[in-house]
Amino acid sequence: MSPGLIIAAPASGSGKTTVTLALLRCLRRAGVAVGSAKVGPDYIDPAFHAAASGRPCFNLDTWAMRPETLARLVDRAGEGAELVIAEGVMGLFDGAPDGRGSTADLAEVTGWPVVLVVDARGMAASAAALIHGFATYRPGLRLAGVIFNRVGGPRHAGLLQETCAAVGTPMLAALPADPGLALPERHLGLVQAIEHPRLEAFLEHAADVMAAQLDIGALVAMAQPARCRPVTGQGLLPPLGQRIAVADDLAFAFAYPFVLEGWRAAGAELSRFSPLADQGPDEDCDAVYLPGHGMAAALGVDQAAPEHHVAAAFAVDRRRAVGRRPQPGEKSRVGRQAVGVQLRIAAGQVDRVAV
Repeated sequence: MSPGLIIAAPASGSGKTTVTLALLRCLRRAGVAVGSAKVGPDYIDPAFHAAASGRPCFNLDTWAMRPETLARLVDRAGEGAELVIAEGVMGLFDGAPDGRGSTADLAEVTGWPVVLVVDARGMAASAAALIHGFATYRPGLRLAGVIFNRVGGPRHAGLLQETCAAVGTPMLAALPADPGLALPERHLGLVQAIEHPRLEAFLEHAADVMAAQLDIGALVAMAQPARCRPVTGQGLLPPLGQRIAVADDLAFAFAYPFVLEGWRAAGAELSRFSPLADQGPDEDCDAVYLPGHGMAAALGVDQAAPEHHVAAAFAVDRRRAVGRRPQPGEKSRVGRQAVGVQLRIAAGQVDRVAV
């Protein structure tokens, strides 16, 4: 299995996504075949990963996935790649309320070393205590190195270099405080990759900044092969039907690549349609898939705020089915009845839509 590294941080907002994207594009430009993964059930960051690396990104979730499923996706993320870069979620040790599902859990399962992204604003020598704590808090985890973010200048970087040397942890890069490295956000996460007006320019700039700091060969040498091994067997999730119509536009952009790949591998035929463009599913489909989190996804409410589009998506034709089409004699299996709901969208007005 391909060697990998996990990009983690002490807390959300430290710059994990920016660093991950810079690494992916930097490695790709250097001729390294790099795959990517995202810890947890995140739909937004993987789309940015795919844009940076040119390959699909795979979600790895130790809380929600069976060990067999996780192992197969770890293997899939590294297929045809020399290296896998996996972006963590929240802080390194943060997970579900029961404590499971953290980035540290994935590091233990895979054996991939951790690169810690530290927001260096307002600290120098104090970073030693933080790094030492993260390196020793959980036995079995390997902290390969540190990438400092939002560094004040060369003198600040020099102090941070000395700090890392004092605790025996390599400093891999010291990225400057640069407004050009900020990604646009909305209330529940980043603006979607397909909505970013200058994504390619951002990725190239981030890679330029990283390339000026990073020893790519040293980074690649730190990676370790995953120790979880995939098992053969049936597909990850059985197809919804033989001919599946998949909603695909700004309001319905949250689909896991491995789910769609698995359905195709199982022999299902997939077609796409855009509710926003007043398109309906193919007449011969026997299942309709609205990507996202359960009912919230059906309403277009999710972490990247597709509620901005939900009214348009469902106003185009309220008679269309959103679930599995009923077969003869299967009246009780209609996917969903038409119901009225109210959504308060960005401008504060209330729109009534039907699903």
